[in-house]
Amino acid sequence: MLLVDDERIILEGISSLVRWSELNAELVGTARNGIEAIAFIEEHQPDIVISDIKMPGMDGLQLVENVYEQYPHIAFILLSGFSEFDYARKAMQYGVKHYLLKPCNENAIEQAIEEVCDELAAKQSQSQFVMTMQQELTKVLPHAKSQFLKELVTNKTYGKRDWEDYRRMFHLEYEQQNVRLILLQVEGHYEFEHLFALTNIAEDVLGKELVLLSTTIGKQVLILIQEIERELLFSHLAGIKRTFSDFYKRDVTIAVSDEAEITDARKMYRETMECLNYRFHLGEGAIITPNDVGSPAGFDNGSFYYDDEQLTMDVKAGNSEEAKLELERYFQLLSEQRLNNGMTKSYVIPLFMSIVRQSGADKMNNYLKMIARLDELDTLRAIESFVTETALQICADNFSSHKSKQSGVIRKMIAVIEQNIGYPELSLNWVANEILYMNPDYLGKLFKKETGEKFSNYVMKLRIDKAVDVIKGIEDVRVFELAEQFGFGDNPQYFSQVFKKHTGHTPSEYKRSLS
Repeated sequence: MLLVDDERIILEGISSLVRWSELNAELVGTARNGIEAIAFIEEHQPDIVISDIKMPGMDGLQLVENVYEQYPHIAFILLSGFSEFDYARKAMQYGVKHYLLKPCNENAIEQAIEEVCDELAAKQSQSQFVMTMQQELTKVLPHAKSQFLKELVTNKTYGKRDWEDYRRMFHLEYEQQNVRLILLQVEGHYEFEHLFALTNIAEDVLGKELVLLSTTIGKQVLILIQEIERELLFSHLAGIKRTFSDFYKRDVTIAVSDEAEITDARKMYRETMECLNYRFHLGEGAIITPNDVGSPAGFDNGSFYYDDEQLTMDVKAGNSEEAKLELERYFQLLSEQRLNNGMTKSYVIPLFMSIVRQSGADKMNNYLKMIARLDELDTLRAIESFVTETALQICADNFSSHKSKQSGVIRKMIAVIEQNIGYPELSLNWVANEILYMNPDYLGKLFKKETGEKFSNYVMKLRIDKAVDVIKGIEDVRVFELAEQFGFGDNPQYFSQVFKKHTGHTPSEYKRSLS
């Protein structure tokens, strides 16, 4: 309390007669006029001022006016003479409700002080209530905004007037007329912590000035943003994926709607859901827009056909590289069909069965059990990886099995060559048809794969090598004898041509070079 009066006897009287402590009040100072009162108020800012109206320098009404401008929360009790009553009423425009006619006793003053104290307590309680409500609303507001976005994209249709009401309620400010919707999905096993973190990372990377609303729906995070330049947006989205992956070692698939007005939020949400379904073709961790989505996925017009004969032959023969390339071609063709998960698997499972049937009988059952794992996969890339891995494993098993068998066949072929090196009719067809009873083409490929040379080249080289050994060991050997001995029959001229081709010299020149 501050007491202001230019009469000392009044100051002393009120100061001593009023029972301040019983009123839960404290008299902290006195002043003789308005100017002294202003100085005291600026330093101490009391809650209540009791002031005479008629004072020299600055009267009570001027004091009220000056204090009201700077400290409107300070309450006044004005003392006035009877003739000043109408003058005192002017103070009511500054919120002054209490005034006392002089002379007044301490009871009247105490009653006025008590009423003002009650009013201040009520205001303080009201202010505390408002502050508490504001704090509670601050806590609830994010949940309310989150729920609003869910309703905006799923349940309700909001017109422009409805949106403007909610925009003001949630203090949403945006400069661009159009907005975008972003749908983010955590891949693999997830917990609520991951969605909470993904939301915070996305809002941090995009920036508070860009994000209008955000929420979670199932395992997905939904964010409504202002429209920005496409390249910058995709840079932000890549940053979100990178940051989340660094912290949680999980990938995020992102679907982005086209820009549209806020009232088209439901349409934008459907767009992002369609884009997210397209992750089956583009794989986990993609950033997908409506431009990436072709014809509606899932329709099968019965036009897809694939002949798996070449693939199964490659798998059975253990030709890993050829099988891998053929599977790449198959899945590229299948991807172009834009079929949904179930329809795609209806084509892949029979192919997988054909591949499995190329495995050994001892392992076939184990591979057949893996079909259950195939059914759990939910992207085309994952299916392709699974089928290719299985096919390559079967290729490796078959190659290992064939290799031991093939090595025996090749050893037998080499033995036949050694034994018949002087036979003019020695050829691949003769060995295949007359000795081993096998397909010449298959035998030729097998021979080259094992030895690195064609059958005919191997035979010709072996004949010349043996002829060289004879020349080195027998000084007077003749060319026609060498030709007859190593399968050239009665054609020594041809033998000389072949010999020179392999050694760089004719037989005669080679013999002379040794002396």
